[in-house]
Amino acid sequence: MPEQIIKRKSRGFICINAHPEGCRQNVTRQIEAITSAPGGRRAGMRNVLVIGASTGYGLASRIAATWGFGARTLGVFFERPADGVKTASAGYYNTAAFHEFARRDGLFAASMNVDAFSDAAKAQAIEIIRKEMSRIDLVIYSLASPKRVHPRTGQVFNSTLKPVGKPFTNKTIDLDVGKVMPVTLEPASEQEVADTVAVMGGEDWEMWIDALLGAGLLAQGARTIAYSYIGPEVTWPIYRDGTIGQAKKDVDAAAHRIDAKLKAKLGGGAHVSVNKAVVTQASSAIPVVPLYLSLLPMALKSRGLDEGTIEQMRRLFFDYLSDGAKISTDEAGRIRMDDREMRADVQTDITRVWPEVTTENLRQLTAYEDFQCEFRSLFGFELEGVDYDAPVETDVQI
Repeated sequence: MPEQIIKRKSRGFICINAHPEGCRQNVTRQIEAITSAPGGRRAGMRNVLVIGASTGYGLASRIAATWGFGARTLGVFFERPADGVKTASAGYYNTAAFHEFARRDGLFAASMNVDAFSDAAKAQAIEIIRKEMSRIDLVIYSLASPKRVHPRTGQVFNSTLKPVGKPFTNKTIDLDVGKVMPVTLEPASEQEVADTVAVMGGEDWEMWIDALLGAGLLAQGARTIAYSYIGPEVTWPIYRDGTIGQAKKDVDAAAHRIDAKLKAKLGGGAHVSVNKAVVTQASSAIPVVPLYLSLLPMALKSRGLDEGTIEQMRRLFFDYLSDGAKISTDEAGRIRMDDREMRADVQTDITRVWPEVTTENLRQLTAYEDFQCEFRSLFGFELEGVDYDAPVETDVQI
């Protein structure tokens, strides 16, 4: 296909296309963040499976494992390739760049663009691991999806972003117009709660581990980690205590079951890692959260505590998952990578400014413009060093 000049297209706030060179630049920067870390390549994992590997924490995990440990990785994701004049999704371009750099550096990488919830995906992964890799040392579960087709029943579940029990009113940023305005969300029904748990809970994670155990493809001492979020009190009605929070509680319960299996059979273990809030496609869609994400970086940067996605995963992998590293957890057995975000002084700064923010002072009191720029960069736009007037090939291959 002839090269095209790609300009950002949006529907409201959401980008509906992606820039392949911008996504490539994103991957380049993440690789550099890992390879430039002091101490050189670590030991601790040789074969890694990342479920949800094309964006956000999943992509950063795959990069940390590959360039930080020299691990062979299998990434599972569901992304859209280019179609005629339509660009591919950002996650597709991210993965194409990942493979390009892995080949350049002589590092093994395999990928599956499939519905990760399906039994067919698990069977395909088992075949790849058996033929091209070796027993898996680490399984990262970083899947985010608005819906799930249950592999055994065929039932379709859709997740919702709602409070539970009673309505919730607070303020948020209308991202389409950049205005601070009140938002009221009606509580979810019991069915909506159950459906959200079915999509975002721990059942599929446990199905993956059971499939790998059954195939004998987990290494002695194998570990698995699922990613989660708790957040501050201001977001609890929509997050921790809302439909998403109910799903995350189900993930916690699954972690305990999986941990018991791995300890008994392989001397391994399972953990939930509670990560820092970062700008993602999913987080930006949650009411209240965009305002929080416009305030949080200011409080962290003023103390030298801010971390991007790759910096957070570098700390997780190097400090917790390297050979000889000790995994410290909270009372519920979770790894708390949100420790800097949840510091009392950081949260005090946010709660002090929160009530003062209006449409008129939004850009003075918050880092809203940085939030916008970071969101667009997820799709490969507004990155330094990329010539957006130059034509690029959009129909790339993984």
